[in-house]
Amino acid sequence: MDRLPFIVWFEHSSVAAAAISGVLAARGRRIDLFGVAVLALVTAFGGGTVRDLCLGDTPVFWIRNSDHVITALVFAFLTFFTARSRQLPLPPWLLELADAIGLSLFAIIGAEKALVQFQSTPLAAVALGTVTSVSGGILRDVILNEIPLVFRREIKLYAVAAMVGATLFVILEKYVPSVSHPWPFLISAGTILALRLAAIRWSLALPEFVDRRRQ
Repeated sequence: MDRLPFIVWFEHSSVAAAAISGVLAARGRRIDLFGVAVLALVTAFGGGTVRDLCLGDTPVFWIRNSDHVITALVFAFLTFFTARSRQLPLPPWLLELADAIGLSLFAIIGAEKALVQFQSTPLAAVALGTVTSVSGGILRDVILNEIPLVFRREIKLYAVAAMVGATLFVILEKYVPSVSHPWPFLISAGTILALRLAAIRWSLALPEFVDRRRQ
């Protein structure tokens, strides 16, 4: 089935944001251009690859369509050479911003593919949307020998934000037909981005189960 133009735009935007976050994660680690390209590609395609394998959609999306690879490499090289040539002092929140944008876009792309193209159950669509959004970052951080962002206690509302947005998308897409495209995509992705940025700004988090008897 042909993809609507805004869905294609969403896909390329998510790939670009993820590639940029992969490059920014390599800053200051004395990684050469090849290593930076690998990090960008792993971040951009790790989640979608896991999603497609779960859905049995092979060859996976970036093998079928090389345009996604070109998008990732173009934005990776632009980010690398711009930051390197100008020696720009990159604020620590820039990586979190790029990662949050990729998180929000990938979650909705993953949920849409599972729900609409493969007629998955709503629960499976939410799960695959979340997997799509976090897996690339997990692989990136593992390669860099770091604890993945999604598992760090201090990183607030990461996978939770993706799950909330994917759930909202499924509700709008499946149960609220009056909301026409592209609004389910924009509203859901905007919700994830807003939650993630709010969590970064105000340290929002879910309540912890603390045993007060041991305090």
